[in-house]
Amino acid sequence: QVQIVESGGGLVQPGGSLRLSCTASGFTLMDYAMSWYRQAPGKERELVAGFIDRSGRTEYADFVKGRFIISRDYAKNTLWLQMESLKSEDTAVYYCNARPMYELMRHYWGQGTQVTVSS
Repeated sequence: QVQIVESGGGLVQPGGSLRLSCTASGFTLMDYAMSWYRQAPGKERELVAGFIDRSGRTEYADFVKGRFIISRDYAKNTLWLQMESLKSEDTAVYYCNARPMYELMRHYWGQGTQVTVSS
């Protein structure tokens, strides 16, 4: 049974940092396309960062390039998102997304973790 749990969100000042984690169970991380999405009030869910394939190549949304880093730890079956230089526009619920490589149109989601950037 696929289970995804995000953590690490919270309230942070503009310019601050947070590290989000996504702990996966019920599947092997390396067999899934893993990514981070976010959804702000009134907006559609959007891709933040993700691994393109099993080689470790990554992609980032333009609005986070140079500020966020996605990483993974196969031994811990965990996905991470290091967030630096946070802006108020980054305020959103952040979701971990997993797509089985045999069925990439299927999305598994965690419950999300709230990130609020405010002074």
